[in-house]
Amino acid sequence: MNVTELRPGNYFEDENCLYQVLDILLNKTAMRKMVAKVKVKNVRTGAVTEIARNSGYDVELVSVTKSPMQYLYDGGETLVFMDPKSYEQVELPKNTLENEIPYLAPNGEVTIITYEDEVLGVVLPSKVALEVIDCEPGVRGDTITNGGSKDAVLETGLKVRIPLFIDKGEKVYIDTATGKYDKRA
Repeated sequence: MNVTELRPGNYFEDENCLYQVLDILLNKTAMRKMVAKVKVKNVRTGAVTEIARNSGYDVELVSVTKSPMQYLYDGGETLVFMDPKSYEQVELPKNTLENEIPYLAPNGEVTIITYEDEVLGVVLPSKVALEVIDCEPGVRGDTITNGGSKDAVLETGLKVRIPLFIDKGEKVYIDTATGKYDKRA
């Protein structure tokens, strides 16, 4: 496939590296070939870089498999996921999922991306419901000093700011892209 035909979300292989396209900018100036500046994420290392290629450059588009999985438990050095249909379990190293761990509650749904039997990563849903296990009591009328919010610790250990009206034991939705409170569950 020509590099100018890539779109965000595509996966391709180039120079023995597997990349996911995050963004692409096509630049055409007078008397020059079109240059594609592609913002990519190396799916094996997690590094985000920008590569520039001329319009005649070909890359190999690859097909990845996206499988819905359920997070089961923390197995020490690994995290254990299960396919809800076949009950097949997959263990992934904990150190490769450091950014996802605060949003993984037991029985939470995720999508696991694989390429030729190699697990590339975990995609979280846009919002997850987590239980508030500790928060300070909200004081009526205390909206000036705290802006109408208070600190809370969720069941996964994630610390967020939540509105004063939410109490310990309630569930809240957290936006996984920003790590902030979204709404009451």
